[in-house]
Amino acid sequence: MEKAVFEKAFIEKLNKNYPDLGKYFEFELKVFCEFNTLIFEINKCLILELNRASITLTNHLLERLLKLALINHEAGIEPIPIEQWNDTYKRPNEKYGGMNLGQTIGVCKKLGLIMDEEKKLLDKTVRNLLRNGFSHADSSEILKDIPDNTKMYMGSFTNPKEGLEEVSVDQKIIPTFQALQMEEFAKAYAKPYFDFVFKLIFKIEERLIEKLK
Repeated sequence: MEKAVFEKAFIEKLNKNYPDLGKYFEFELKVFCEFNTLIFEINKCLILELNRASITLTNHLLERLLKLALINHEAGIEPIPIEQWNDTYKRPNEKYGGMNLGQTIGVCKKLGLIMDEEKKLLDKTVRNLLRNGFSHADSSEILKDIPDNTKMYMGSFTNPKEGLEEVSVDQKIIPTFQALQMEEFAKAYAKPYFDFVFKLIFKIEERLIEKLK
């Protein structure tokens, strides 16, 4: 494909989506400053309608957010002299760095860094659907509610007298159907998922500041 075709497609998507998504470039983080470039990267994916890439990166952002929330809760959020960095962060990193998502959700809830409704959404929707479906390439939960079988028809153009033969296929296990369903799911959920995590970053920041002031 020629470069001009890509440029045209990119410009069209930029003009179409920037009015809605440009707001996500305007923010100021107080604690989680390392997320600046990652948020920009995800938002650029959304603008270009790279929805599966956006969801996968948002999964990474969320998991890192919860771990950093726990690390900062223990290490503190005040400026630390560089000669104290190793001693300050060694234990919290060892303690929380290897936790899985279910564990970090539970500990963040226990410490008051996330609320009940946030925990429920993280457990039910993020862990089972968005994280497993995209980061772990397990589409079973996302596809479980679609019909098991769909009808397709086979026929012959060289021998029309044979007519059409009806064939039933299980679209939950056929890779082509899985890909199509996952693509549609990503279109529907990429933006609201990122918006939820984006707002959660600032909520957790404020909770950390309030708890540690």
